[in-house]
Amino acid sequence: MSTGNEIARERSEREAEPQIFSALLTPHRSLNRTGFLAVMLFLSIVSFVTGMVFLMMGAWPVLGFFGLDVLVIWWAFKVNFRAARAREEIVVTPSELRVRRVSHRGQVAEWVFNPLWVRLDQEVDEDFGIEHLYLISRGRRIIIASFLGPDEKASFYKGLVEALNAARRGPTYTPVT
Repeated sequence: MSTGNEIARERSEREAEPQIFSALLTPHRSLNRTGFLAVMLFLSIVSFVTGMVFLMMGAWPVLGFFGLDVLVIWWAFKVNFRAARAREEIVVTPSELRVRRVSHRGQVAEWVFNPLWVRLDQEVDEDFGIEHLYLISRGRRIIIASFLGPDEKASFYKGLVEALNAARRGPTYTPVT
């Protein structure tokens, strides 16, 4: 029978372990909140002015369609910003490689691998570069770093390979003299 202290002890030992590599990956968004408000203000003004011109010419239904266009564009941006809440955390310590993926809805998926047995694989396109990165261990294959572009994936791949190699070498002993 467990008292629960073993779990807390394991967690505190894991947190005390030095991190060899740590990355927080998020989707790139080039438009911040201020830019979004500026774009929506510009679209609203242009749509209103153009709609008023059509209203003066007697085509009054066009004004409603211009308003509907602005509403659809606002909704598309909101969906895009909601998708930007997704993230992926990858941490390598001497005893584990932990991948924690949080979807844009807040659903959490977590995988823990032994860095001694994990293999990093990549799918490369001749024209495009690295398309996908995979962690493979014990028959499980998960895709990682899907938010990154090809050049960023190449840099991330290099850093993660170095971290896995450092974890395989084990801790270094530096005596104090």
